[in-house]
Amino acid sequence: MAEMDRTIEEIQNELKRLEQKIGEVKRRLPAHSVKPPIMMELLELEDRRDELLKIRETLIQTDQ
Repeated sequence: MAEMDRTIEEIQNELKRLEQKIGEVKRRLPAHSVKPPIMMELLELEDRRDELLKIRETLIQTDQ
């Protein structure tokens, strides 16, 4: 399914799941000596979240 064909509700649901995953990854981050794989996972999740936020905003604007 193309990203723009998704409903706002579907995007909201995925955003909630991503926020939970981001929180889990952040809790795994040590105070010192962050492991590259954990940091990469966090950055990928945050990038996906940012992408979905932009799509959601576009959908909201086109619905108005």
